[in-house]
Amino acid sequence: MVIPDSNGAAAHEAARRRTFAVISHPDAGKSTLTEALALHAHAITRAGAVHGKAGRRRVASDWMEMEKARGISVTAAVLQFAHRGCVLNLLDTPGHADFSEDTYRVLAAVDCAVMLVDAAKGLEEQTRKLFDVCRHRGIPVITFVNKWDRPGWEALRLLDEIEREFRLRPTPVTWPVGDAGKLRGLIDVRTPGRMLRYTRALGGAQEAVEEAITAERAATEEGTDWHQAVEELELLRAAGATHDQEAFLAGRTTPVFFGAAISNIGVRLLLDAVVDLAPPPGPRELAGGGTRPVEAPFAGLVFKVQANMDRAHRDRIAFIRVCSGVFERGMTLTRAATGRPFATKYAHSLFGQDRSTVDVAYPGDVVGLVNAHTLRVGDTLYADQAAAFPPIPSFAPEHFAVARPVDISRSKQFRRSIAQLDEEGVVQVLVSDLRGGQAPVLAAVGPLQFEVVTARMAGEFSAPVRLEPLPYCLALATDAAGAEALGRSRIRGEALTRVRDNARLALFHARWQADSFRREFPGVRLDHLIAAHD
Repeated sequence: MVIPDSNGAAAHEAARRRTFAVISHPDAGKSTLTEALALHAHAITRAGAVHGKAGRRRVASDWMEMEKARGISVTAAVLQFAHRGCVLNLLDTPGHADFSEDTYRVLAAVDCAVMLVDAAKGLEEQTRKLFDVCRHRGIPVITFVNKWDRPGWEALRLLDEIEREFRLRPTPVTWPVGDAGKLRGLIDVRTPGRMLRYTRALGGAQEAVEEAITAERAATEEGTDWHQAVEELELLRAAGATHDQEAFLAGRTTPVFFGAAISNIGVRLLLDAVVDLAPPPGPRELAGGGTRPVEAPFAGLVFKVQANMDRAHRDRIAFIRVCSGVFERGMTLTRAATGRPFATKYAHSLFGQDRSTVDVAYPGDVVGLVNAHTLRVGDTLYADQAAAFPPIPSFAPEHFAVARPVDISRSKQFRRSIAQLDEEGVVQVLVSDLRGGQAPVLAAVGPLQFEVVTARMAGEFSAPVRLEPLPYCLALATDAAGAEALGRSRIRGEALTRVRDNARLALFHARWQADSFRREFPGVRLDHLIAAHD
C-alpha cells in the first residue's frame, strides 16, 4: 500500500495521536484505571478488576498467567482506541517497583504520563521514582487522585505535598465535593456553576451514570460539602493555581483530577483531558544531535521485546514506537545499529494480548513486529534518511543470582531461553570466564523478576532453572583495567560482563566496599548506573 503525500499524512495523523502511560505505586489502581479509560472510550464493553471475585473478568492489559494469578502487572502492554476523533495509544506499565526497568523503557516511547495518586496514601516511593524519570525525560504529567470514594487525605494537603515533593505546581481541573470517603460529586472548574453527581453501576463494570445539577440545587442538597468545595476552589484561584497549557507542557505544572477508577467516577473527564491537554507527537531528539520531525521519512524506536504472547506459535514481538513518517507493512527498513535491512511483512496492532494486522501506522502509534529475532531494545529502524535515537539506559541491578539448568540434557534450550529473556529485558544477564556460559549471573532490580524468570523458563521454554542467590547488592560500571584491579584487590567483589552491550560491571557486597576499592585504586573507573533506589 502506498500512502499519497506521506509527509502530509504523517503530520496530519500525528496531530490526532495521544501516546501516554499510566504510572503509579503498586496498588494505587493503575490497571483498574487503564481498564476504566478503555471502557469510557467504548473500546471494551465491561471493565474487569485486578482483585475481583472468582469468575470475574480480569483486566484486558494483564495477559500473563502470573499477572492473572497474582493480580499484578509485570510487563508493559499496549492498548489503542479512539476517542473524540483522536487515536489514543495507552501504554500500560508494570506497577510493581521490581519492574522499574520495564517502566523506564515504556516512558521512552510516550509523550505524556498520567500519574495516579492514592487518596489514602499520598505520594508513595514508586510514584516519586517514576515522576523523576518523567522529569528526566521531559514528559508532562497529568495527575489523577484515585480512590476518593474511600477515607483519605484532605484535598488541599495532597496538593501541598505534590508541590513540596515534586516542585511542581498542581492546578486542579476537577475538585471533589465531600471529603475522601464521602464523595458527593465533582466540580469541573471550567464549568463552575454546576456539580457532577455520579451513580455507580453495579460492580463498577459499566460507566457510572453522570448527572449535572445546578449550583443552587447542589447548595440545597449538599449543604456544607458544596460550600466547602466552592471556598477551596476560590482559595486556589486566588493563589494562581489555574491551568496554563504552556507551563504544563514545560513541566512546571500538573493538571489535577479527582475520582474513583473502580467506580468509573471522574474517568470521562480524565479521558477528555488526555485529548485536550496531552501533547501530540512532536520532533524527537537524535543521538548525534538535532531532532527528527514527524513529517520526516519513517523512523521508529524499539522500546520492548516480548516472546510467547501467542503460546501456540512461540512468537517474538518487537514493540516499536513510530517517531516520524508513515509505517507501511511490507516496507524494508534499516536497523541503525548494524546497517542491515529488516523486512516488515508481519506487523500487528495490539490490544493487550489480542492483535490484528496493521497496514499503516503514524507517529505516536505502536506497531508489533512479529518474529523480530534480530531486534533489540533501544534499536532504531529507519527508511530513506538515516536516524538513530538515543539508547535507553538500564537501571542499576541490586539482586543477583547464578542460574543453572535443572536438567543438564536441556542445556542448549537453557542457554537459548536465557538469551531470550535477556533480549526482552526481563533480567540483565552477566557472564565471566570464571563461571562460564553454563552458569550465567542474572541481575535484577527486584527479586520478583527472578520469580518471572523461573515461571517462564519452566512454563514457556520447558527449561526449568535453579537460582543460587549471590550476596552482592551494588553494581557499578567499570572497564578492563577496573576488572583486573578488582581481581587483585583485598576487597571482595566480582567483575562480570553484561551480555546485551558488553559493558563491564563491578559487583560489591556493600557500598562501603566500593568506596574502599576507590581509595585502593583511585585511578580506576567506577561509575554509577541509573539507580532504582537512589
